[in-house]
Amino acid sequence: MRKPAPKGPQPARKPSKPSPARSAGPAPRAARPAPARAAARPARPETAGANSGQGRAGGARPGAKPRPESARPKATPPPRGPRPNGAPGQERLQKLLAAAGIASRRACEAIILDGRVQVNGKTVSELGAKADPRRDEITVDLVPIHREAPVYILMNKPKGYVTTVKDDQGRPTVMALLKDVPGRLYPVGRLDFNSEGLLLMTNDGALAQVLMGPEHEIPKVYLVKVHRTPKPELLKEFQEGFRLSGRRLKPCHIEIAEKGDNPWLKVTLTEGKNQQIRRMFAAVGHPVSKLRRVQFGPLADPLLKPGAWRFLNPQEIAAIKSL
Repeated sequence: MRKPAPKGPQPARKPSKPSPARSAGPAPRAARPAPARAAARPARPETAGANSGQGRAGGARPGAKPRPESARPKATPPPRGPRPNGAPGQERLQKLLAAAGIASRRACEAIILDGRVQVNGKTVSELGAKADPRRDEITVDLVPIHREAPVYILMNKPKGYVTTVKDDQGRPTVMALLKDVPGRLYPVGRLDFNSEGLLLMTNDGALAQVLMGPEHEIPKVYLVKVHRTPKPELLKEFQEGFRLSGRRLKPCHIEIAEKGDNPWLKVTLTEGKNQQIRRMFAAVGHPVSKLRRVQFGPLADPLLKPGAWRFLNPQEIAAIKSL
């Protein structure tokens, strides 16, 4: 039995799609176009450098050819003069000068302040400047310095000599007593013109600074001949700290070494003011007629004659360096 035909107009049928062949597989998708901003993105420096033969550190532009070695700028040499303070291997100038035997460290400070020291050709006149003796050229009065082997000498200074390297008045100095001694030596401490006794001579500026520094209180023993015997209470005042020129001195030890109308006293000081013993006894009416230093720290030699000297032995050097 046939179905009745539908009434009214009928919609047009869609054409049927052809069925793809099974052997060809699925159809490939069309590639999407790259965004415009991706195409305008510049190449990375490392990529450009790799392609052009230059790395990132070279700073070359992409595609640039490497410059030959002769065309590259040369490093400029460091400027002359002292290097910046604080670099490894540097030491203070006064210490280097003292180690070279120029003078004691304190005297070397005065030499620097006088503008007599040059580092790499440039004058240095301020304390605190440093230099490296292995790299810098250090001169005093334009004469290069050289580190010398340390020398230690014990001298028995006689009367009639001053304990300086030079004397403006033309008097003989203790340097005249030294002959054929290597190095530039200088006396440690002082003994006045009319005094005699043991005197250390060295070119070791660092050690001289320690031995002369009042804060280290190196004991020095003297035999002193005075006019008339001082009263016990006066000796006690000296031992407790005598006031001289408005300043209290450090306590000193005093004992009678030889009795008599003009006795010999044994005086031990731990400070060394200029002519301290002579001024101290003169202030109380007991002037000094003779003064002889018989011990300097651990150094003593009763057999060393006035005007004679000798080198310290290793035990004595170790003893003074341990102070």
